[in-house]
Amino acid sequence: MGIGTPLSPTATRVMLLGSGELGKEVAIAFQRLGVEVIAVDRYPGAPAHQVAHRWHAIDMTDPVTLGTLIEQEQPDLVVPEIEAIATSALAEVEAAGTTVVPTARAARLTMDREGIRRLAAEELGLPTSPYAFADTIDEVHAAVAKVGVPCVLKPVMSSSGKGQSVIRDAGDAQSAWSHALDAGRVASTRVIVEGYVDFDYEITQLTVRGAEGTVFCEPIGHRQESGDYVESWQPQPMSDAAAAAARDVSEKITTALGGRGVFGVELFVRGDEVLFSEVSPRPHDTGLVTMATQRLSEFELHARAVLGLPLDVTLRSPGASAVIYGGVEAKALVFSGVDEALAVPESDIRLFGKPQSHPKRRMGVAVASGPDVDTARERATRAASLVRPLPAPDA
Repeated sequence: MGIGTPLSPTATRVMLLGSGELGKEVAIAFQRLGVEVIAVDRYPGAPAHQVAHRWHAIDMTDPVTLGTLIEQEQPDLVVPEIEAIATSALAEVEAAGTTVVPTARAARLTMDREGIRRLAAEELGLPTSPYAFADTIDEVHAAVAKVGVPCVLKPVMSSSGKGQSVIRDAGDAQSAWSHALDAGRVASTRVIVEGYVDFDYEITQLTVRGAEGTVFCEPIGHRQESGDYVESWQPQPMSDAAAAAARDVSEKITTALGGRGVFGVELFVRGDEVLFSEVSPRPHDTGLVTMATQRLSEFELHARAVLGLPLDVTLRSPGASAVIYGGVEAKALVFSGVDEALAVPESDIRLFGKPQSHPKRRMGVAVASGPDVDTARERATRAASLVRPLPAPDA
């Protein structure tokens, strides 16, 4: 497709549904290519709102409200950046001729863990952990008995570890169920109970579907706490057999979903064996490391793939990322120690600009490169630790 001029009748318009830190980087990548960006989120002042041509704050889970906004803005491309979206509205606008990235079906299937798990395990036959779904506490107990302990209970509609609990014995089921109901993305009682996988490590296989086929970034290793990413690094060392299996699983699931763009495929690796975990049809939080490692970050790759432009997944250097948490409850923050963090060799930081802080809310990230992954991890972790979020004086 040709690219017009922003804020003119020829503009190529992209509407981002979700305007967090990943959406902000996607918005910047599109703008560098001369695309007009409309950023949407549930609250005003979200990170991508701060860099978009226009922004809106709406309830994106309301299909009427979402459909009305899309009709009003008439974007050429609708790009979901989060899960909590009324996918029925996406299906309607897609049927009417608007391109949804990667597809409305992919957005619907990956919005909840049930849809994507059934596609992967039951339709495609990909290896996964044992699992069962439940809607009541009695069904939770039955699911735990079926998959065995330890196991993990998650809302079917959530992300970044929200509502996730490890069940180590049957007595943990009630508290895990209650936590899932409180923390899910949308009001739902449905949960998935997954058997615990004794893996050697887990990776994100960034898989990019473009106009000329599918390409793969080097695998990204990562460490999580309570299901939420804390640090990541690239490349993750893997055996040739495991690397080939990771690409094979990723190609199968992304081909089934269709469309163009970056997919973050999460995989468990045990020796040469690879098990499918989840997939996001968009750039992945662990992929923030690509801002320090690749010639084109995952955000630039996403914009290029969506627009049908050439792709380049060249790895320039080993690198790592480490999360900067808010640390405090505050309506606004002042970040000190930025100068010290940037004095760490080959380091950089991204402060997301979120308008409100919570102790475990991700407010920024440090990235660093190095001659090897271990050096890069040490640099990124050190840089992140030097940034000190403080409540603003009038917050």
